[in-house]
Amino acid sequence: MNKSPNPTLVVLAFFSIYFIWGSTYLLNKVAVTELPPFMLASIRFITAGILIFILCKILGISLAITKKQFLNTVIAGFLFLAFGNGIVVWALQISAQPLVVLLLMWIIDGKKIKPMSIVGVILGIIGIYLLVSQKEIINQENSILGMSMIFMCLLSWSYGSLFVAKANLPLNYFVNTGYQMLTGGILLMIASNLFGETWSYPTEWSSPTQFSMILLILFGSIVAFTSFNYLLKTVSPEKVATSTYVNPIIALLLGWYFLNEQLTLQSIVAAAILLTGVYFINTTKTLLIFARFRGRVGRKVKQD
Repeated sequence: MNKSPNPTLVVLAFFSIYFIWGSTYLLNKVAVTELPPFMLASIRFITAGILIFILCKILGISLAITKKQFLNTVIAGFLFLAFGNGIVVWALQISAQPLVVLLLMWIIDGKKIKPMSIVGVILGIIGIYLLVSQKEIINQENSILGMSMIFMCLLSWSYGSLFVAKANLPLNYFVNTGYQMLTGGILLMIASNLFGETWSYPTEWSSPTQFSMILLILFGSIVAFTSFNYLLKTVSPEKVATSTYVNPIIALLLGWYFLNEQLTLQSIVAAAILLTGVYFINTTKTLLIFARFRGRVGRKVKQD
């Protein structure tokens, strides 16, 4: 992990995974009404991977990687895209991701879990519960198989975050993302055929679906996922996982504005709690700096 990441790039990257990924809920909701889910995801990721490779060629960026790096991109593509993104799950499971990341960091890396992070995760879980309970989502997934798949998907994404943070991957983030997109998309294509999904040409899609797919490819895949890979190498994984708290808020607001979905007082309270949880997880270092600064000021006042 870099010791001194560029603050501007970090802010822009968090903006991408917070707000752009938040908008993909709306875009996927439009596209999946017409397209089979595995086909949708496969076309999205394969196209994004090819476009990244074309961009790299134009910019003169080498696509050469080692066998080890290629194998790691295949693993990451499976954990994030083929399995982690390929399973449609209910909204409540999202809130547990930062908690699973923290636990995996403690088990695998032996890292100490900070109290502030625990408070943030708890607030996030409460906020997500308030957000989705009003729609009775909790009762929609009640089978043992469904719960098992939800947990496996969650574990896959969380472990993938820790894996990418340490794995030997292409140093260029575009190249890294491109290989993950392409390999993940191919795996999803195989899954689509195994499940017998019917494929169609883009020219046969409706205009809203075509537009949604373009935005998913350019922004949801290329921009946001590249930002995600960058953050995993520059900041702590549990901070990156806080996007799962912000994304539902963005999705809620966009659904209210574009699809006329109901925005209740409970939703507003839930959003406030979620953002407070993100604050607690992301500002531990800031609060520590403030405490040190306050201590120095106090000592100076006493000296004077």
